[in-house]
Amino acid sequence: MVTRNLLITGRPGSGKTTLIRRLAERLVDYSPVGFYTAEVREGGVRVGFDLVSLTGERRCLAHTGLPGPYRVGRYGVDVLGFEEFLSTIPFFAPDARLVIIDEIGKMEWYSGAFRGLVREVFDAPAPSVATIAQRGVPGLDQIRARVVEVTKANRDHLLPELEAEVRRMVQGVEGRGA
Repeated sequence: MVTRNLLITGRPGSGKTTLIRRLAERLVDYSPVGFYTAEVREGGVRVGFDLVSLTGERRCLAHTGLPGPYRVGRYGVDVLGFEEFLSTIPFFAPDARLVIIDEIGKMEWYSGAFRGLVREVFDAPAPSVATIAQRGVPGLDQIRARVVEVTKANRDHLLPELEAEVRRMVQGVEGRGA
């Protein structure tokens, strides 16, 4: 059986987002679709997180100034805005040969639409690569995936290894006629 999903985990600050962004850049020939998260800083202090699609569209996911019931630490999470953002990404387009998701974490997991999307993406024929929080995200035990842990010691060496693995995943799926 060909592996179609690759999950990358690691401690905060280990380089998961940097790794997945570089991976998406190196795999541009597979027409990847998806998004990554970016820190928002004001005066050198992190105040939130933005969502950035692989085509460059940007939207706030969480901010210290956001009110509401959905909170992770000091950040309010804009669940409705997140779901609107997701609806603009063609995850299942016929020419999308690879899906990138950064990240499957506590903030994102508030969204029922996102939880459903993750399951659909992981069951779809196109391979996917995603980052996932090490803990605190219930309900992922039934998703079949390979987990690779990023650390400060291995993050520079992982990029070529992961690129080769994703290329094998895409070629394996395409070779089966999926």
